[in-house]
Amino acid sequence: QVQPVESGGGLVQAGGSLRLSCAATGSIISGNAMGWFRQAPGKQRELVATITSGGSTGYADSVKGRFGISRDNAKNTMYLQMNNLKPDDTAVYYCNAVSVGRRADWGQGTQVTVSS
Repeated sequence: QVQPVESGGGLVQAGGSLRLSCAATGSIISGNAMGWFRQAPGKQRELVATITSGGSTGYADSVKGRFGISRDNAKNTMYLQMNNLKPDDTAVYYCNAVSVGRRADWGQGTQVTVSS
């Protein structure tokens, strides 16, 4: 499968906002629960937000109330609105299917750096 393509990262001050985008092929996103993952230096990749094909969402406690995940099934695109960013949010962010068996190879990710 073609890798997802993440974009929208950057350098932002604490308290700022960013909106990430994920472009994926229909074979990855169609009908699948999708997620945003992140990997900070020296840490394992973690799942921070999920969205089902029907639009139900879930969040890690660390981002709940600050991040919002959404998807546009017609465009095979997913988004992550990140508000009130904190230095601990600094990581490379990736998108992929939640289910391991439905995942494509990991893309390049998009770097988010939050300065204090």
